[in-house]
Amino acid sequence: MKPETIAIHTQAQRTQYKESAVPVYLTSGFVFDDTEDMRTAFTEEQQRNIYSRFSNPNTSELAEKVALLEGAESGLALSTGMAAVFSTFAALLESGDHIVACRSVFGSTHTVFSNILPRWNIHTSYFSADTPELAEQLITPATKILYLETPTNPACDILDIAYFAQLAEAHGILLVVDNCFATPILQQPITHGAHLVIHSATKYIDGQGRSLGGLVAGRADLIRKIYVFARNTGPSLSPFNAWLLSKSIETLPLRMQKHSENAEQLASWLEQQEQVEQVNYPFLDSHPSFEIARKQMSSGGGMLSFEIKGGIECGSKFINSLQLCLRSANLGDARSIVTHPASSTHSKLSAAEKAEVGITDGLIRFSVGLEHIDDIVNDISHALQRAQA
Repeated sequence: MKPETIAIHTQAQRTQYKESAVPVYLTSGFVFDDTEDMRTAFTEEQQRNIYSRFSNPNTSELAEKVALLEGAESGLALSTGMAAVFSTFAALLESGDHIVACRSVFGSTHTVFSNILPRWNIHTSYFSADTPELAEQLITPATKILYLETPTNPACDILDIAYFAQLAEAHGILLVVDNCFATPILQQPITHGAHLVIHSATKYIDGQGRSLGGLVAGRADLIRKIYVFARNTGPSLSPFNAWLLSKSIETLPLRMQKHSENAEQLASWLEQQEQVEQVNYPFLDSHPSFEIARKQMSSGGGMLSFEIKGGIECGSKFINSLQLCLRSANLGDARSIVTHPASSTHSKLSAAEKAEVGITDGLIRFSVGLEHIDDIVNDISHALQRAQA
């Protein structure tokens, strides 16, 4: 089936009531017919729900739906995107292991790499998005995972998934890709050779700023290891949030199409504005990795960033002058959202680290919403004028 059909028709088994929409299973546990029924459930001789910390029809439906959309063997739903990130590394790595990652990663992911995993003697080496060929030089016998985001947060750099998949295969390591910006509708890293895909479902998968969630999809043996870790440590997704996210996926293909259309129009308009020095959007001809983006993405997505002239002072005036677009740390909402990464999402990076990933004082991250494009452009136009006044 095509993604649009998978998104709508993948669901948990209907109950005796034959409901059209799956109900919310707000229960902490499930009952057993007798001790033998309970025994075979715990030994996994039969697959059935036991306790909602690690199995529930709503979370299972969500995980299955995303796995199908990603072309993955299996999937797992977790409480947040960062729960998915941390659980993946905690489950698959041991003391002394090593990660190679692109420097352009989400701020909290960087904190996990730099401050948390080193407590267990797990260390990370970084390469820059503009020099991907240097990644191989960082691989050592201890390297177990090659990790990247594409498009990156917030500069919207594009990394060639197939290139890194070949690199991972040559060295016998795992390739893990954060696919949050693109979603499985626009990009399927597993089809290009990735072993695991991670999502913050809080973003586009929810799409309306209502709920938190995280997802991992990929090889069944790897998902099993992450499941065992999560089952025993408890980063569980609530059944209600899983239900919300699963219902949201039904409209994800339509929403991503509109997000992409609006973002591409806005990016083209921004390139013509004298107050703007640079626009970063994967499907602009001016993007340095335009050809790679076209190869692995069906459209450019709803995220872009741009450099406003005048540095932090004009950047602050611009953001504070917006009236339609929201000032928030979230992204992927139906509403347009603006963020100043240097002072918010990536504020914990050093000046050198910010420079290495292209975060300047004047960089604006823009999550383009589903409003009419004319209204978005008008709001930004007025804010640019006020910023330069």
